[in-house]
Amino acid sequence: MTYQKVYEEGVQQLVQADIMEAKLDARLLLEHICGTSRNDLLAHGDREVTNQEYDRYVDYIKRRASHVPLQHLTGVQEFMGLSFEVNEHVLIPRQDTEILVEVAMKHLHDGMRILDVCTGSGCILLSLLRYSNDCAGVGVDISENALAVACRNRDALGLRAEFLQSDLFARVEEKFEIIVSNPPYIRTDVIDTLMPEVKEHEPYIALDGKEDGLFFYRKIIESAGEHLYRGGRIFLEIGYDQGQQVSDLLAEAGYKEIEVVKDYAGLDRVVHALF
Repeated sequence: MTYQKVYEEGVQQLVQADIMEAKLDARLLLEHICGTSRNDLLAHGDREVTNQEYDRYVDYIKRRASHVPLQHLTGVQEFMGLSFEVNEHVLIPRQDTEILVEVAMKHLHDGMRILDVCTGSGCILLSLLRYSNDCAGVGVDISENALAVACRNRDALGLRAEFLQSDLFARVEEKFEIIVSNPPYIRTDVIDTLMPEVKEHEPYIALDGKEDGLFFYRKIIESAGEHLYRGGRIFLEIGYDQGQQVSDLLAEAGYKEIEVVKDYAGLDRVVHALF
């Protein structure tokens, strides 16, 4: 069967399964399996797909049609122009989280030390290290499986970072100039309303912010000062409706210069403050 026909078959099945970006996902899966690029569909649609490639594609399309995330099938997700390994043990890095990195980078200077709380795949910390000079970083997460992914991403990017299994700051002994975090912040009663790709396939502990979604912000803000140098800064990703509440928590804890930054959709996305 030709490359074009295989692609069209994949699109049809994903459309029938109500996959939102059926054409894009069908193409990306075919490229992943065949080692091709977007140009192949346009210029070489008549090339023959091997039986092995076709069988694998059929399997991937079936799994994607059942709402397994595309990134869990390909095993990778781009973030800040870098390629990160992902699987079911870590949140899939999202473009919105790039705002957190971009805001932190404006305050990041050579030689600073960075702590990433709830590091997951390590994408936030590793991006900051990749785009700075002589900075050092520690990423902490309660999940041993997530940290294994973060370590592989560190090694693949050739960066130096320490990853430590810790319940928030429990095993952190040092101080830092920068603390960043994208903690779980979705209210428990909202999780069941999320897309199947998220609620059924991404790690629950990385989503659940408890009853009001603010549980981890309280815990982080309560203890962060013990691990920040005076004049250091904290950067937190937030939900679209949490800007004022997280700002209030920071103010109550004595932080200054509190600022809420919006994402490209105009929604509150990051709160940062001076310690």
